[in-house]
This record gives sequence, C-alpha cells and structure tokens, in this order.
Amino acid sequence: MEPSYQLSQAPEEIILRWDSAAPEELKDKMIFDSDREEIDRYLQAVDEIQRSMSSASISDDQNKVDSTMQIAMARLEDEFRYILSIHTTPIEVESLTDPSSSSRSMSTTESCVFEDENDEEADSHEVQLDLSSSSSPRFGSSGRSSYRAMSSIREIDLIPSDAIIDLRSIAERMITVGYLRECIQVYGSVRKSTFDSSFRRLGIEKLSIGDIQRLDWNELEMKIRRWIKAAKVSIRTLFASEKKLCEQIFYGIGTAIDDACFMETVKGPVVQLFNFAEAISISRRSPEKLFKILDLHDALTDLIPDIDVIFDSKSAEYIRIQTAEILSRLAEAVRGTLSEFENAVMRDPSLQPVPGGTLHPLTRYVMNYVSLISDYKVTLDELIVSKPSTGSRYSADPTTPDMDFAELEGKTPLALHLIWSIVVLQFNLEGKSRHYRDPSLAHLFIMNNVHYIVQKIKLSPELREMIGDVYLKRLTGKFRRAATNYERTTWVNVLYCLRNEGLNVGGSLSSGPAKSLIRERFKTFNAMFEEVHRTQSAWLIPDSQLREELRISITEKLIPAYRSFLGLHGHHIESGKHPENYIKYSVEELENAILDFFEGCSVTHNLRRRSH
Repeated sequence: MEPSYQLSQAPEEIILRWDSAAPEELKDKMIFDSDREEIDRYLQAVDEIQRSMSSASISDDQNKVDSTMQIAMARLEDEFRYILSIHTTPIEVESLTDPSSSSRSMSTTESCVFEDENDEEADSHEVQLDLSSSSSPRFGSSGRSSYRAMSSIREIDLIPSDAIIDLRSIAERMITVGYLRECIQVYGSVRKSTFDSSFRRLGIEKLSIGDIQRLDWNELEMKIRRWIKAAKVSIRTLFASEKKLCEQIFYGIGTAIDDACFMETVKGPVVQLFNFAEAISISRRSPEKLFKILDLHDALTDLIPDIDVIFDSKSAEYIRIQTAEILSRLAEAVRGTLSEFENAVMRDPSLQPVPGGTLHPLTRYVMNYVSLISDYKVTLDELIVSKPSTGSRYSADPTTPDMDFAELEGKTPLALHLIWSIVVLQFNLEGKSRHYRDPSLAHLFIMNNVHYIVQKIKLSPELREMIGDVYLKRLTGKFRRAATNYERTTWVNVLYCLRNEGLNVGGSLSSGPAKSLIRERFKTFNAMFEEVHRTQSAWLIPDSQLREELRISITEKLIPAYRSFLGLHGHHIESGKHPENYIKYSVEELENAILDFFEGCSVTHNLRRRSH
C-alpha cells in the first residue's frame, strides 16, 4: 500500500500539472519514471479526487471533479500502457523448446515406412500407394525472469515484481472509477504483441483452416512436428505465465477481472494455435498421414490436463470443449485412415511383375507400416475399438480376401486390423504372382514376399505379440510351401532325366539301344540344367539365409541323383565316341553352378566344362 502524504498542493493541481497540456518540461515525461515520492503523491491525489466525487454537492463542483478525474484516468491509462510496454520483451522461446518433446522422431516414423536398411534392394523400386528441464530458461535481457514448475506447467515471471505493483496500483484506481474496459483493452493490446512475436519464433503461422488443408503433405509433415513442440511451449509456458500475470495485476480487484483480462488477451492466439490441429483432424484421409495424426493426437492428449488447469473458468469453457472435440476428430481420423490404408493395399493397381521374383515394394511398404503401427500400440488399442469391416462374410467371393475371425478369438481389434492388413497384402501378392509367365518364378515371388512378412513380424516383439504364434506358423507354412512348389515345378523334370527306369533295353545296359538312351538323357539333362542356370541366376532371393537354404535344398536333391546316375552309366559314355558332348559337367562343377542361383545377376559366361 502506498504511503499517505499530507499533500502540499490541492489534488486538482497535482493532476492538472501532469495533464497533456502540462508545462514543456513535463510533457514527455512519465510519472512512473519519477521518484517514488512523486508517484505516490499523484496516486494519493487521484484517491482524494475520487473521495471528493461522492461529496461534491454543487453542480459546478461536480463537473470540475469529474473533469479532473477524466484527466487523471487518461493519464493513468497512458502510464499503464507505458509500464506494460517497457517490460514486455520478446521471450526466448527457443530455450523453452525441449528437442526430445515430440513423441517420435522422423527416423522412427515416415522414413521407416518407405525404407528398410536391412533390405538389400531397398531403393531399387518405388511404390505408389494412396496410402521438463533441470536448468532455468532465460527470458529477455533483464535477467529478472524465473519460473516455477507445477507438474508439466512451467510458469515464468513475465514482468518484474516492482512493475507489477505499479500496474496493480493503477488498475485498482481505474477499475474503481469505472474504467475497467479501458484497462483491459490497454492490457490486451500490449500483451498480444508478445504472442505474435513468440508464435513467429515458434513457427506458428496465421493460416486459415483452408490454407492448411491446401498445403503439400511434405510441408504439412514438417509443420506438424513444429506445431507439437510449439503447442507445448505455448500452453504450458506462454498461456500459463500470461494467466499468472493477469492474476498478479487484477486478482481481487473485482469479480473475475483477472480471468476476463486473460481471456481477452489470449483468445486470438488460442484460435490461431488450435486452428492447425482442427484443420488436420478434418483433412482428407490418406495412409501416409496416419503417424503424424497419431503424434498430434498423443501430443494433444498430453496437453488436455494442462488446458483444463489453465482454462478452468466458465468463460474459457469453449476452449476446453473445442480441444476435446478436436481430440475426438483426430481419433476418428486415425480410425478412418487405418481403414483407408487397408483399402489402398487391396486396391494397389501395380501389375508389372518385379524382376527376378524379388520383394515387391508394396510388401516392404505394408510391413514397415504395420511394424510402425505396433509402435503406437498403447494409443491405438484405445482408439481402435471395432473389428475390420471385411471378413468371413465374403468367403464365397474368390475376388475378395477372407479372414475367419473365429480362429482369432481373443485378439484385440487392433491386432485383428494388423492381421487383416497382412491378409489383404497376401491376397494382392497372389494376384500379382499370376502375372509371371514362369510358374517357378511365381512360386519364388510368393516365397520371398511371405518370408519377408514372417521376418518383419519376428523382428518386432510388439508386432509378434499382437499377431500371435498361431498365425505366424500359418505364414511360415505358406512360404515353405511356396519353396516346395518352386522346387517341384523347376526340378522334377530335370531330375526325371536322371532316372534309371527304361534303360535296361534288351536285357543289358551295354546294348546299343541302352547306350543311346543314356546319351539322350545326359544330353537332355545338360540342356535343361543350363537353361535353369541361365534363367535362375538372374532371379533374386534378397535374404541371404533363405537364399542359402534353398541352394542347399536343391543341392541335396540334385547332386546325389547326378552322382548316382554318372556312377552307374558314365563309363558306358566314356568308352564311346565324343563323351564330352554328353558328360559335360563333373559333380563339383554342378555344385559350383548352383551357387550362381538367385543372385539377381544374369550369367554372361557358359558353365565351366570339366576337363578331359
């Protein structure tokens, strides 16, 4: 409370002395730049004028008092604006931004969906699918700033305490006399500028919902990451600190004046901040947006308790309602985007077979997408509450994938959606495999892609837990059957050349007709093996372990049969004319030739002939 003085001048003289028409030496000087005694003398003069307003009995006296009070209020309004302005400095918002505050980094979201560092040909194809701080932050250059932490809310002192005392002393007098509206308008007009400055530094632009929805997705991704960090600083520090300042200046002066002043100041910045999240929540759904929408949802979920604390008044109820509605729409956008992803996988139109039967880009995309979904399991388990809309009711339709939910009883709706995505992917791959003219290559393509699906599930503990071992075994069986079908389709006819049946013509293997048949079988074997070698060396199994396993399986079937046939019948050919035309390869040469298979490189040289 200001000290009481025995005024040496009449109150009216003190007020008029500081009027805008005051002497030249006082015209550009501010009262609150004077010494403390001068400040207190002026405030006491105002108090005296106020008291005299109720006791003035003659009309002329009343008019004189009212006129003097108006002059005083105009002066105090200027002083209020001046004190606020000189202490309203840009906040160093960069020091408030926690670099780890975004829920997930780029390296674990978008890049993961499109790239896989373990894939040997990750860049060989493209797929088109429509699919709190321990150190005190610094503010301004005054060195007067500090903050107090309340849970995640970090309030800072925006204005020095001695300036707050002066502002409160002015506000008390203006509001008591009836200048509440003017006081709030001055406060809001000055303090709003700090939000403009802080928002610019945080990267929050003045964009309408329409402007945001027209942005390119790559640009929007960057803005979402920036918005998440900016929203945390804005709500937990900027808005919280502004509310604290309003309370320090206005609390207790009148009924909820501090809240009225706070809401008048922040209503524009609040709209500007939440326009962005609202625009994302109602934007067109496409698969690539899912993870950024989830990041936005998680960030807003984290901020809801802080919003409820900071905007706790009746007048701020619309802000609480708006944020709850945005959160609800973001949740609906997540559900719709996941369904759109499933539909996009089913509709993927690419018909051109990938060379060599290797991984299809769609497989890599879908499994990286599904793996990343499992990273958001906690959130998605809350948001995904219904089963996939497509299932066993389509079982009679061969053009639509099928899934029997009864076999997956006990699975969460999210797990069922992930399994359904894999079912749809396999159905699509089956259709793509039919575009290969060579049945062996079609089987190799299915083997490669289903094996990749299995490995991606095994590499993610969260994904494996959701998919479950029962379905994983079914997938494992599928790629093994594809491998068996490949071997049968490719090698049965080759091995048929090495059979012994039908060679005992005329009761002897040494007879002329028998030798002719043996020569013919060697010749046919050579031609067939050379064709398989020429063709399948250009095919590709990108997984080195799977490639080696299939080569071993081929070797275990082919080499014993060839060794046996060569041992039984080779001497009959060796004793005849031009044996090198029939027995072209040794066992070791065949073994080495098998090592050329599935490398994805066309063999430009002929098979090494054995020396004679």
